[in-house]
Amino acid sequence: VLDDEDIVREIQLQLMERTKSGAYLKSLDVVDIVSSPELQEMLKEKGVCTPSISERTARRWLAKLNWRFQKKANGMYIDGHERKDVVEYRQAFVKRWEGYEARFHKWDNDGNELRPRGFPVPGGHFRLILVTHDESTFFQNDQRKTAWGHKDDKPTPKAKGEGQTIMVSDFLTSEWGCLRDGDDDAQVIFKAGKTREGWFGTRELLAQVDRAIDVFEQKMNGTAQGLFMFDNAPSHRKRAPDAISAVHMCKGPKSDWQHEPGTPRMRDATLPDGLTSQPLYFPHDHPKMAGWFKGMEQLIRER
Repeated sequence: VLDDEDIVREIQLQLMERTKSGAYLKSLDVVDIVSSPELQEMLKEKGVCTPSISERTARRWLAKLNWRFQKKANGMYIDGHERKDVVEYRQAFVKRWEGYEARFHKWDNDGNELRPRGFPVPGGHFRLILVTHDESTFFQNDQRKTAWGHKDDKPTPKAKGEGQTIMVSDFLTSEWGCLRDGDDDAQVIFKAGKTREGWFGTRELLAQVDRAIDVFEQKMNGTAQGLFMFDNAPSHRKRAPDAISAVHMCKGPKSDWQHEPGTPRMRDATLPDGLTSQPLYFPHDHPKMAGWFKGMEQLIRER
């Protein structure tokens, strides 16, 4: 039956349709497809009389149709990557990156140094050095699962769960590896956890960045400029305490509204003319709502 291309195509299409929404495929699904009126009509036209098949036969058919019983792979989330604004942002980034790249210190495929365009400084030319940042978390019980063992070895109990964690945050360069100058570096080893050192947030990252800049400037002594690059982790997108934010903004005026608990008032916005400032709070001499937050509705009317 599976030597017929039309029948194989129809079965494959129905299998694909059943797995499109992320559902798990079973051998019984093949049994149902074969006994369906659509496929029975096709089999009849081909002169084949197969009212149904067993689950064992269904598993053999799945193997012949290149389906495998295996762990489901985790794919990449790409929804929105081709949106117009995303494409425009990527194009602008690439153009800006080309300007940076001309100032990098690079090497050809044979390991020969390619000097960047720049004025002479001690040891070469003034250049731009890419400094990337990353964080890795290591789990106490994250050990290898396979190893050589004697056939008479008895299994030993393993600890449950992932165990305690250690997070390492560091800066890397293509020229020296980890960013360091002698014994000075900017690496942070953090014991994350509610009952340990807490959580590595924006405040800790900013302190580490200050330290990394100090190490870089100390090492280069004015002979190069650093380009620090970070990924788009939530902790890397922290706003200034008084930054303007529409998150959770109330519709009407409110006396004690804060965009985040314990933060200062938001700074003034700018009207569409690009020149006139727009206070987000009523003045302190307002007859009824002195110092109150104006609310989304009032702010939109003013604009």
